[in-house]
Amino acid sequence: MPRYDRPGTDEYAPYYHGYVAALPQGNVLDILDRQRDETSTLFGAIAPDRWHFRYEPGKWTVADVLGHLCDTERIMSYRALRFARADTTPVPGFEQNDYVPPGRFDERDKDGFIAEYQAIRRATIALFTHFPDDAPLRRGPANGVEVSVRALIHIIAGHERHHLGILRERYGLGG
Repeated sequence: MPRYDRPGTDEYAPYYHGYVAALPQGNVLDILDRQRDETSTLFGAIAPDRWHFRYEPGKWTVADVLGHLCDTERIMSYRALRFARADTTPVPGFEQNDYVPPGRFDERDKDGFIAEYQAIRRATIALFTHFPDDAPLRRGPANGVEVSVRALIHIIAGHERHHLGILRERYGLGG
């Protein structure tokens, strides 16, 4: 199984530094696995009347946050797949705020949506677990910046950690 040591700051765009730096030490695959349970529990405990809650006008609903987590994990995993397979074709960026409205996440059934999140996370862990041992150091251009496969897995985990913090602090969820 490949090792996903913490990436150097030259392996990702500066924008992602906070996500990578905020992760605890340890095996990032284990962190992803624990997050799956933590995130599922947090979203599962949300009362139906809070599913559409926004902490201020113009901000995402709780459902939108889960949709954003799912979209971002899929996109970052796709980038990792391309670069792990030595495909260095430039990958464009994505504008997160443009993805949320057409996702219509507020219309989703909460339990089904959580199950989809869990499936995405299991697929992410399986993908990274079965890459060749030299894949973590492979790089490719995403949104105009070189990024490594190992940086992408850390970005996925750090991004989710960031948003769980926002859910706790600004939405008052999860204690």
